[in-house]
Amino acid sequence: MTLRQRRKRTDDSNAATMNDDSSQSTEDHNITTTNTSVPLEEKKQASSTTSNHKITASNRNSNNSTQENDSYSFSAGSTSLAEADSVAHDDEFEVMTATTATTTTSRNNDGVLMKQILCRESSPFEGDNTVTSTANTVTRPVVTKPHDEHLIRKFITRMFAGLFMVFGFCLFLYAGHVYICALIALCELLLFRELVKVRYYAFFHIIEETIPLFRTTQWMWFAVAIFYTYSDFVVEVIKGNPDLHHLLTYSRFLPPAAFMLYSGTFVLTIATMQTGHIKFQINQLCWTIVVLCLTVGQLKYIMHNVYNGLIWFALPIMLVVFNDSGAYIAGMTCGRKFVHRPFINLSPNKTWEGFIGGGIFTMIAGWYLSGVMAQFTWMTCPTNRFSLFPDKLECDLDPIFHAASNIFHPQIFDIFPVAFVKMIPGVVDVCSVNGDASMLTACVSGEATHAHHHFELVVKGVFPIQIHALGLALFASIVAPFGGFLASGIKRAYGIKDFGSMIAGHGGMMDRFDCQFLMALYTWVHYNTFVKMATVSVPKMIYMYNLLKEHEQVEFLEKITEMAAETSIQYEYALDAAP
Repeated sequence: MTLRQRRKRTDDSNAATMNDDSSQSTEDHNITTTNTSVPLEEKKQASSTTSNHKITASNRNSNNSTQENDSYSFSAGSTSLAEADSVAHDDEFEVMTATTATTTTSRNNDGVLMKQILCRESSPFEGDNTVTSTANTVTRPVVTKPHDEHLIRKFITRMFAGLFMVFGFCLFLYAGHVYICALIALCELLLFRELVKVRYYAFFHIIEETIPLFRTTQWMWFAVAIFYTYSDFVVEVIKGNPDLHHLLTYSRFLPPAAFMLYSGTFVLTIATMQTGHIKFQINQLCWTIVVLCLTVGQLKYIMHNVYNGLIWFALPIMLVVFNDSGAYIAGMTCGRKFVHRPFINLSPNKTWEGFIGGGIFTMIAGWYLSGVMAQFTWMTCPTNRFSLFPDKLECDLDPIFHAASNIFHPQIFDIFPVAFVKMIPGVVDVCSVNGDASMLTACVSGEATHAHHHFELVVKGVFPIQIHALGLALFASIVAPFGGFLASGIKRAYGIKDFGSMIAGHGGMMDRFDCQFLMALYTWVHYNTFVKMATVSVPKMIYMYNLLKEHEQVEFLEKITEMAAETSIQYEYALDAAP
């Protein structure tokens, strides 16, 4: 049989195949295949079919899911591959030209599944020599349901992981202060590990077998920071607990121990510097110090927040969580419908609608959540005890945890438009009568003798902690999110998607706690500025008295006696002057 006869026979078989399969659905492109390419010799047919994994059109339809790296054979007479234009005939040499297409799939930057068809033409000549040339490459998107199923599965995973974290958080709150402090220390360790690991993997080709004790020095700096930071916290707690004052004898050795640890780490860091990599090692040392400032530095006072009352630990964390959730919901529903510009370039997916909506949601959640927490002494009472088996806390509650009538200062309303102030529920418009400021009364509409003087707002049955919660919520909505933007910038700089994979569906610890650092620091500043402005207590005064020398103790007692006598005289005078 001549080559021309074989070619005609192949064209007839292709036409029959196309007619049989025209009613069947294909993968959005018109490719008709035959079970084999016509070889030059019968013995080459088997080997060509085996090596190229060729399949028939009917077999192709039964496996119409996305195929990767599979080869398809096309006969010389196939003309249905319009996009690739991959079939060629060579009448001059009267030889059959076989075309093979390789299909690969991948996802682009937007997550859309793309299919690429690489078509090749081959012409057999004498012997086993084959001349192969590439014809065309076709790339087109493929719409598949599994991608949507992947998003749903990812959302479910994130939801269950979030519920598990909330359950664990509540469990640690119930366990007590010591266990919460242990959890904080563990989180700091994991956060430091994730951040230093970013540059370690990015520059592993430089570090490996070149820089000795690279990771050892990093962890020694972490140990120095932790020892110095929390040894100071332990001393503060011991000072406030008279039952633990016997331990203060050993506390004076903590500062020298911290300094010795710092000195040893400093010497080891300098001693391991290599002449060919000094610039890189200096950059790495700066990165380590920045990481310590982000983690240990900003979380220095978070354990103080725990022992000042669990509400100062739990409320800020929950406010950040509510802000993230509210911003996500607002961004998904209203994103770029009102403001089309991105909120910040470091994170292009963040929108102004999400930022504003998250802030409103956080303010509302903070108001009601703080009111609920204020009713439990377990959340409001401070403590200075280290107990593995905590019992019920009892204390004289701070006035901010008692329901009261709160009067807003009239000057607060002067910064807002009058029309806006009048829309606030409960605001009273106070007027003067005939211009006399000594005669004030509630304004009456249409009364000619009344002139506006100021606005008043009295809120009854409100816990003052709710006012403080609004301040915390405002910070959590405006400033704290920029901690997350910094984390996004770090990931973008080093080309990573997440800092880790510890939390299913969420990434690493840094991906979840990036906004909590600055929030914890602000909570301590807010507490010491507006709530507990005096940090001196009777146990601390007793501790300081015991540190005095004998003649200083006598002088101290004399001064205290004189002050007590003056206070008593003033008190008696006040009682006599009372009607």
